[in-house]
Amino acid sequence: MKLLGFLLLLLACARADDDVLRVSSFATVLTEIAREVGGDKVKVTGHVKPGVDPHEFSPRPADMETVASSELILVSSRRIEGYVEKLRQAAGGKSVLIEVGAQLPGAANDPHWWHSIGNITRATRIVRDELIRQRPAAREFFSANAEAYTGRLGKLEKWVKAKVAELPRDRRKLVTNHDSFGGFAKEFGFEVYPVAGLTKNDQPGGRKVAEIIGVIRAQGVKAIFSEDTENPKVIGHITRETGVKLGGSLLSDGLGAKPNDTVEAMFRHNVTTIVEALK
Repeated sequence: MKLLGFLLLLLACARADDDVLRVSSFATVLTEIAREVGGDKVKVTGHVKPGVDPHEFSPRPADMETVASSELILVSSRRIEGYVEKLRQAAGGKSVLIEVGAQLPGAANDPHWWHSIGNITRATRIVRDELIRQRPAAREFFSANAEAYTGRLGKLEKWVKAKVAELPRDRRKLVTNHDSFGGFAKEFGFEVYPVAGLTKNDQPGGRKVAEIIGVIRAQGVKAIFSEDTENPKVIGHITRETGVKLGGSLLSDGLGAKPNDTVEAMFRHNVTTIVEALK
C-alpha cells in the first residue's frame, strides 16, 4: 500500500513537471522577467549569465540542445543576438521565438532597452501575455506575478527620479564608452555623449574622440564613465587629455555579476554611480 502511494506521488510529480513551460532566454533582464512572472510554472534557462557581455556571446551545442526542447525562446534584439536565425533553426518550428526589443519604443535605434524602466514594464507584459497564451489555465497566476513585479519596478522608478533630482539639470551630462544609455537619458532627463557606437564594431576614430573631448570642455562635464564589459583604454585617454575624473564603471549590457545581478541592483548601482560622480 505504501509502495502504491509512493508510485502515485511520483506519477503526479512527473505530470506536474510535464506541464512546466520550458523557456530559453538569451538576455539577462528577460531571464529575470520570465522567472518573476512564471514562478514555479516555468523552467527558465538563462543562457547568457549576468556579467557576461552579450555582444560576445555565441551559443554552444549544449545551448542549442536546450533550445530544441524549449517551448518559448526569448531574445532581446537581433542587433545584439546576431544568432537569432540559428536559434530558430535549432527549435525546428516547435517553439515560439519572441524578439522582445522589436516590440518596444526606441529599441530599433538603441537595442539596450533595459535602461528604461518603462520598457522593462512593457517587456514584462509581453512575456506575461505569451505565458498566458501557452498556459491559459495559469492566467491568474501569471497576471498576479506580473502585477507584483511591475509594482516593484514602479517603486524603483520613484527612487531613481528622487536620486536624479539631487543633480542640477546642467550637470546631467553622461559621457560613456558606447551608445547604450539613450533610453535612460530620455526617461530621466540626461544628455548622453557616447564615445563609440551601439556595438563593439562601432569603435571611435580620432575625430570622434576629439569631438568628445571638445564636448567635455565646452559643457563642463564633471566625470565620464567606463562600462563593465568594455575596454577602458579610450576612456582613459580622454581622462588624461581633459583632466576630468573617471566617475566609475556602469553596467551597460544587462545585469552584472553579483551583487548587481538583478534589475533593481543594476539600476541602483548605475544611478548612484552617476549621481555621486556628477555632483
